Amino acid sequence: MSYSTVSRRIARLCGRPAALLAATAFIVVWAVTGPLFGWSDGWQLVANTVTNVVTFLMVFLIQTSQDHDTAAIQLKLDELIRATNGAHNALLDLEELDERAIAEFRARYIQLAREARARRAQGASDTDSPEA
Repeated sequence: MSYSTVSRRIARLCGRPAALLAATAFIVVWAVTGPLFGWSDGWQLVANTVTNVVTFLMVFLIQTSQDHDTAAIQLKLDELIRATNGAHNALLDLEELDERAIAEFRARYIQLAREARARRAQGASDTDSPEA
């Protein structure tokens, strides 16, 4: 089983109510056992270490899950652009461009939006298709 598959499964499990209940139970056990161990440094160290390690691992797990989901969404959007008649295929894989190139595309679309709003303010339609 790949890391990606395992991380997605764990991410799904961690997003369920049972995970919240387990975390809540850990806090309750921690609070109840405090007086039993005299609120010792060792008792606090164990609790802090466990929570820090879990938090550290969850950051990587969430990042992996988000990267996977983002890649899937980008591919779906790329396919919609590719399959739409009149759409600009130059927008495919846009997320891979540098900031300057993205800013140029953004400026063009900001201009298109301004023009559409101006036409709409004059009572004209604000719908059209991209230049062929």
